[in-house]
Amino acid sequence: MKNWMRANKGFVLFLMLFGIFRTAVADWNPIPSASMHPNLLEGDVVFVNRLAYNVKLPLTDIVLGHTGEPQRGDIVTFSSPADGTRLIKRVIALPGDRVEMRNEQLIINGQAANYGGVVQAAEHIQGLGALKALQVAEKIDGSRPHTIQILPQLRAQRDMAALVVPPGQYLMLGDNRDNSADSRYIGMVPRALLIGRAERVLASADIQGNWLPRTERFGMSLYASH
Repeated sequence: MKNWMRANKGFVLFLMLFGIFRTAVADWNPIPSASMHPNLLEGDVVFVNRLAYNVKLPLTDIVLGHTGEPQRGDIVTFSSPADGTRLIKRVIALPGDRVEMRNEQLIINGQAANYGGVVQAAEHIQGLGALKALQVAEKIDGSRPHTIQILPQLRAQRDMAALVVPPGQYLMLGDNRDNSADSRYIGMVPRALLIGRAERVLASADIQGNWLPRTERFGMSLYASH
């Protein structure tokens, strides 16, 4: 083993530096589920800026300092407060915000979100087949518009009692509103569990179909204007 290490010390050093880079500076995140449809698809690989909010001790989750504040509308990766699973969702409410949901409509600090530009689509749910999907532009006060998806035929949690987001925590929702395990189920997300801000799609392949690359998604910004 010593001989191998001596002969390959350059490669070992590269792996160590690469590991530090991934855990402290930048990372990529494969999208495994439909919870962020229609904006993120299974088979997308997104670039994650780990320095967007925190500087962490390499190879740990110890926060050394803050570099920026999460903004409403950011797409972020984080560790689930329920079981530690890495998730990717959208920041909907910030610390101190009063938020509720009535029949899919968000109300934040007394201001109802605006919805428009309905587009009909289809969503395939395992065991249920193709369901009707409505893709709608959602505009929350203080953030850029983004598209969400609603599945009227699916039983889902479409209401949320009014609550105030605690200090240092964030309310996260999936864009695929009726098919997402988010803060309605796992609770608020403490800042210490934030991993980074997803910036763009690095690469994409149709993993549920023919596995061909979706080149039109390569390099796509996650914050393009609507």
